Amino acid sequence: MNPPLITVLNGPNLNLLGIREPEKYGHSTLDDVESLCAEVAEGLGLAIDFRQTNGEGELITWVQECRGRAAGIIINPAGYTTTSIGLLDALLASDLPVIEVHITNIHRREEFRHHSFVSKAATGVIAGLGVQGYALALRAMAQLVAPADADDEG
Repeated sequence: MNPPLITVLNGPNLNLLGIREPEKYGHSTLDDVESLCAEVAEGLGLAIDFRQTNGEGELITWVQECRGRAAGIIINPAGYTTTSIGLLDALLASDLPVIEVHITNIHRREEFRHHSFVSKAATGVIAGLGVQGYALALRAMAQLVAPADADDEG
């Protein structure tokens, strides 16, 4: 049996992690985040598909491709958090559990960052815990996608 596939999507400018504003986002690169996710996923018996794009349309297409393919979506929508109704609609249409991740605490930042359209589609939101938020999201997702009879065992 194949492990459940979790798609980990990253929005605009996250390819600059480690370079862009390290005082806010830390020194970890996106490659570091992908390695962290791969290690955590393996320990949880999950497979991951880890991607990053600066394009809103591409991000929406990737979300649409998850339907019928993935068991859940973890997304750091970055700058599209506060602007993309299209991304919200795609996430709602996916009919999958969604966990929204932000490296910084968006509620302690500029006021325009406080509202997330994506949160309306999210099962849960993790913000402000740095790149470890991705690991926490994977742990939570593992619980969300566990087979129903898994709770009856052990």
